[in-house]
Amino acid sequence: MATITPTLNNKQPAANGSLPKPETAPAMVVIGAGFSGIYLNIRIPELIRNVDLTTYEMEDGIGGTWWTNRYPGCGCDIPAHSYVYSFEPNPNWSQLYATAPEIQKYLEYVADKYSVDRHIKLRHEVCGLNWDAKKLKWKIKVQNLNTGEIFLDEADIVLGARGGLTKHSWPDVEGLWDFKGKIVHSAEWDEKFDYSNKKIGVVGVGSSAIQIIPNLQKLPGAHLSCFIRSKTWIATPFGESASTKLQMTDTTHSPEERRYFVENKEAYHKFRKTIETEGNTMYDVTLKGSASSIAAQKYFTELMQTRLAKRPELAEFLIPSFPPGCRRLTPGPGFLEALTEDNVNVITTHIEKVLPTGVQLTDGTIVELDVLVCATGFDFGAAPKYDFVGSSGIDLKERYKDYPEAYFGMTVDGFPNYFMMLGANTAVGAGSATKILECQGDYIVKCIRKIQKENIGSMEIKPRAIRDWIRHINGYFKRTVFMGDCKSWYRRNDRIIGIWPGSTCHAIETMRSPRWEDYFYTFADESDDYNILGWLGNGVTDIEKSGGDISWYIEPEHLDLPAFPLPEETEKWRKVPFTY
Repeated sequence: MATITPTLNNKQPAANGSLPKPETAPAMVVIGAGFSGIYLNIRIPELIRNVDLTTYEMEDGIGGTWWTNRYPGCGCDIPAHSYVYSFEPNPNWSQLYATAPEIQKYLEYVADKYSVDRHIKLRHEVCGLNWDAKKLKWKIKVQNLNTGEIFLDEADIVLGARGGLTKHSWPDVEGLWDFKGKIVHSAEWDEKFDYSNKKIGVVGVGSSAIQIIPNLQKLPGAHLSCFIRSKTWIATPFGESASTKLQMTDTTHSPEERRYFVENKEAYHKFRKTIETEGNTMYDVTLKGSASSIAAQKYFTELMQTRLAKRPELAEFLIPSFPPGCRRLTPGPGFLEALTEDNVNVITTHIEKVLPTGVQLTDGTIVELDVLVCATGFDFGAAPKYDFVGSSGIDLKERYKDYPEAYFGMTVDGFPNYFMMLGANTAVGAGSATKILECQGDYIVKCIRKIQKENIGSMEIKPRAIRDWIRHINGYFKRTVFMGDCKSWYRRNDRIIGIWPGSTCHAIETMRSPRWEDYFYTFADESDDYNILGWLGNGVTDIEKSGGDISWYIEPEHLDLPAFPLPEETEKWRKVPFTY
C-alpha cells in the first residue's frame, strides 16, 4: 500500500515537487514480550513505516505469563487450538489443553518466524515513566538487569503489554514472613526444590491452586493441607461440547493425528472452527437467570456431587449458591478427586496467623507445615509499582486507587500517547481471549498510524469517554451472573473490572472502527503558520519515487468484490457483525 511522505517539518506543502523524508522516525516503546507484546511486534512493522520500535522485557525469555508461571500442572484450561494468533494456527499441539512450556514454545516459534527478536531487549526492566509536556514525549527509566545500569530512553508512544495479571498477591495474614519453612507463590514457583516427603499447605482455591493440588498430591510422601475458604464451581473442561461434536475420546493428539492436521489444512480449519464456535456459544451462560445458566448450575452441581462422593461433606461446603461464572469457572481435572485422597486434608477454618513452623487457625488449631504454597492470585489491572506520571502530574497508581479504568481496556485520561493491551475489562466471559487481544492491537496500530500520518504531538482519551464507558459497563453487568454473591479476581466491590461487557463478537465489532472524536489532540506546533494538513505532502506517494507498483489497487488481493445482483448479499460482509 502506498504511503504519503510528508514535507520536511510539515510546515506547508512543498512547491518544488521534491519529496524529502522526515528527519526522524517516531519512537515507540513496547513494555513486555508476552502474547500481547509479540503481536504488536508483528503488526507494527507490517502496517506502519518509518518507526523506531523497541521492546523492553524484564525476564530472561519471551512469553509473559507462560514464561514466568512454572508451577506443577500450569497450562491453559481452554482448548489450545483456540489459544493462538488467528494468522498462526498450530496443528502440532500435543494435547487439547496445552501446558505452559508448550505454549511458551509456540510463542517462541511465532516470534522467531516473524523476526520479533530484532526489536526485543531481554532483561531490561522499565522502572519509571514520565510525560514531558513540553517535548510531547515519554521519558522512560530503564534498568539493564545484566549490568545494573539505569539509563533514560525517550518515546513518542508507549505501549503497555504487561498483561492484567502481573502483580501477584500474597495472603493478608499475620506472621506470613515469620514462617521458617519453604514459602512459595504460584507465580514464583521454585522448580529446584523437592516437594516430596513434605507437609505442604496450599492457600487458595482459584485456577492455580486447582491445577497445583492434584499434582502435589501425587508426590511420594507428600501430605497436603488445603486451606479453602470460598465456595467455587468446578466445571467440565472448556471445549467439552466441541470435543463431543468432534467425537474426541482422548485429549492427547497422537503423532498420526497431528500429521493429519498438518497435511489436511481444510480438515484442520473445520476442527478449529468447531472449537471456536462452541466457545462463543457459551455467552448465554453469563446472563443471569438464562436457561443456559440455570442448566449449567444443575449440571455442575450433579457433577461435583458425583466426584466428591467419597467426601459428601466437601460437596456440601464447596458447591456455591451463586451461579456458575460469578467466580471464574475452572475445569480442574483431578482436583475434586485429589481432595478425597487419604494424604489430603481440606481445612475450611480460617487461618489466624502464620507461625515459624506452620499456621494457627481461628479455632486455635495448629497445623504443622514444611512448605506453604500461596496460590492467591494477582491484583488484576494494578498500576506498575514504579513512578508512572501523566500529563496532569498524577501517578497511575493514584488514578487507579479505587478502580482500574481504561477506555475499551486500552487508554486512560491524563496519559497521552499511552495505549495498553489487556487492560481493565478486556478478559472474556465466554469466547476467544486471543481474538480480543488481536482486536486491541489492531485498534492501537490504527491510532499509531493516525498519530504518525497527521503529525499529532499527543492523543489523549477524553474524560467524558471514560465516564460513559464506565456507565455502560456498570449498567451492562447488572443483568449478568458476574454480579452474584461471590468474590472474584475480576470484581472489586460493586464493579466488574476484568470482564468485557459483552460477547467476543461484540468486542470485535466495538473495536473495528475507532471513534476519533473521543480523543483530544495536540500538535507539536500550534502556531497559525502550521498547516495541520501538511501531511498531504507534494501530491505523490513513496511508491512512485521508489519504483513500486503504481497500479496495485487492481490486484485481486486488494479488491472487495460485491455480490450481484444484491451487493448486501456479499458473503464476506454477511459473516461479520454490524452496529446500526
